[in-house]
This record gives sequence, C-alpha cells and structure tokens, in this order.
Amino acid sequence: MTIEVRVPKLPESVADATVVAWHKRPGDAVARDENLVDLETDKVVLEVPAPAAGVLTEIKIEQGATVTSGQLLALVEPGAAATVGAAAAKTAGPAVAAGAAAGAGVAAPKLSPAAKRVAEENRIDPAALSGSGRDGRVSKADVVSHLAAKGADGAAAPASAAAVVTPAPAPVPRAGRSAQRVPMTRLRARIAERMVQAQSTQALLTSFNEVDLQAVNELRARYKGDFEKQHGVKLGFMSFFTRACVAALKKFPAVNASIDGNDILYHDYFDIGVAVSTDRGLIVPVLRDADALSFADIEKAVSAYATRARAGSITIEELTGGTFTITNGGVFGSLLSTPIVNAPQSAILGMHKIQDRPVVVGGQIVVRPMMYVALTYDHRLIDGREAVQFLVAVKQSLEDPARLVLGV
Repeated sequence: MTIEVRVPKLPESVADATVVAWHKRPGDAVARDENLVDLETDKVVLEVPAPAAGVLTEIKIEQGATVTSGQLLALVEPGAAATVGAAAAKTAGPAVAAGAAAGAGVAAPKLSPAAKRVAEENRIDPAALSGSGRDGRVSKADVVSHLAAKGADGAAAPASAAAVVTPAPAPVPRAGRSAQRVPMTRLRARIAERMVQAQSTQALLTSFNEVDLQAVNELRARYKGDFEKQHGVKLGFMSFFTRACVAALKKFPAVNASIDGNDILYHDYFDIGVAVSTDRGLIVPVLRDADALSFADIEKAVSAYATRARAGSITIEELTGGTFTITNGGVFGSLLSTPIVNAPQSAILGMHKIQDRPVVVGGQIVVRPMMYVALTYDHRLIDGREAVQFLVAVKQSLEDPARLVLGV
C-alpha cells in the first residue's frame, strides 16, 4: 500500500515553506525516519522523514516550490526493493536528476541547505566546491565565492599583438565583470522584515558603557578546569552576562517589558534570547526562565543551541518568545555597535570585543581587559535614566561577580 509523504503541520505563525533540497530520488531505497527533504520556513529548516522503510516512487513537488501544511510531497512504497531505471529517472524532478548525475563517482562535500539551492540553480558540481565550515561543510558564501572565482577565471583578455604607443584611453570597465543574483532565503527575508519593522515602529536609542572584565577573567582562570570536569562544558562569558542581565532586569522591569497596543506587558519571567550566527542568517533561540538556570545550565544550553542552529535543527518553539536579547558581536571582532531590538521586545544588550586598554584604577594607570557594552531600547517605554542605570547594574555585577552569587 503506497504511503503519502505530506508537509508536516506548520505552526500558526508560519504560513508556508519552501522545498530546499531532496535527499532521495525516485527509485531510491529509504529507511524509516530517514530524512527525505528539507523545507525552509522563515525561521527554521524542517526535515521531513520517511514514514516507513521502502522505496521512494514519486516526487510530487520539485525543489524551489512553496508548500503549505498537509500538501502532498512524495509517495513511498513500503517494503519494495530499490530500482534504478528509466521510469524512476523520468519521474524525478530536474534538480534531483541533475544532482544524482553530478554526485556519481566522487563523494561530494556536505552542503548547507542554502548552499545546495545556489549550487543547483547555477549547475555547479558539488564535488568542485571546497567548504570553509566545520568538517569541510560548504556554506552559501563558499558557493558564491566559487561562482565569482569562476567568472574571474574567464575574464582574462588576450594580449595585444603589437606594442604601439598611443594616448592613454579613457577608463573602461574591466572585461568579464559579472554579478551573481541569488534568491534571498526565507530566513534572511524574515530578518530584513523584522529589522525594518523594529526601526519603523519603535523609538530606538542606544546607550553605552564599558566593563572591566578583570574579575571575571580571574574567576574563569581559577575555576575553568574544575568547572569543565564537573559539568562537561567550558565556563564562558555568556553565563556571566546572562546572570548579570537577569539581575538588572529584576531591578528595572521596564527593560523586560513590551508594548501591546496601548498597554504595557510587564513579564514576571525572564526568557533571554541569545543571538546565534549561522550560514542562513542570525537566529535567536531562547533560554526559558533564565533566572532559574545555573552557570552550568546556561553554558550547556548556549553550546547546544549554537551547535543545533548551525546544523539547522533548531525548532520553531525554541525561537518563539523571549523578553530580552543578548547579542555578541565581539566574537567577530566588533569593538562597538548599535544592535537592533528584536521586536516586540523593548531592549537588547550588545557585547563587544574584549580589548586591553589603559584605565585609571585607584589613581593609577593600569592595563585592564575592557569591553564596551551597548543597550538599544525603545524610548517609548524605557526612559534614558532606566537604560543607563540598567547598564550600570550590569557593569557592577560583572566587575564584582560576587554580587551574582549574593544577589546584591
């Protein structure tokens, strides 16, 4: 009895999805729960598993098409033996057939969903690509760089047959210049929409301060070995900043609130979003009830989120909600920035690069590991006084970490 493979039920906040990549072609054997196809929403990439072991007999929706909940994707014949023939090739979508032909022989590197789409649209053999990601994973940027390099290779102009002294010609564009038009991913489009929405609907303002991280560095150096041995995770900076933000949010509840029409929603819980950069764009998984999490709990959650986000396995529920966000541009070398609020939240804290700088301590000039911190906030709800005092509270907790233990 043929089994239908359908689009899983999408959350209410997600209207549709895009078929990013088929991992099987008609005639291929499939195992139960093996991933057949990736569907990209404006938040996450969903994997659609095989409902039973057997053979994929037909693909109903080709790559690049938009689908909705419950739509028929493919047919699987349970218990059948795999066959490779003309009938199977005929029913395969053009992109699937081309990918199967290109993949014969040498094992192709692992491509991210966005990279697969760009490679197939430009008919690039995956085996010709080299990845810059972990374990050689190929990102969309790697594919675009390959296309640019390919265009440059064909741009060489033949040498002149004779050297003739002539007046210098007017500047002309170099031969072979090209531009690549790549469709915006649904996630990137959603990010653009949310950022423009925040800028146009909120009265955003940014305040700055700087933090001396000497005490945090000493604490990490003293206990990092024991911490990792006991908890199985490294003691990073994010746990310190998360705990410091939660302590400050308790003192200034407006920073943890949001505007809903003509009302203000004051949250008595602290769901902290942690921005994670991926090949597909920036996503913000949420640490639920962060005030109840230990340093080890926070470090484990952040590490797991980062790994799963880059693998595309974060769920929509893990990205939903959040009352406050922390973003760390310092990992990329940013010294100072003005982050944009993740609406409908009212504030976001930006961490930056730790840099040794001369500062005055006790009347003496000393070198300390300093970090600029920025708080962008919705001035409709949060006054400048509250924003500045919030940053000061964060600064005090980080410069004297004992406050985080004693709750003062």
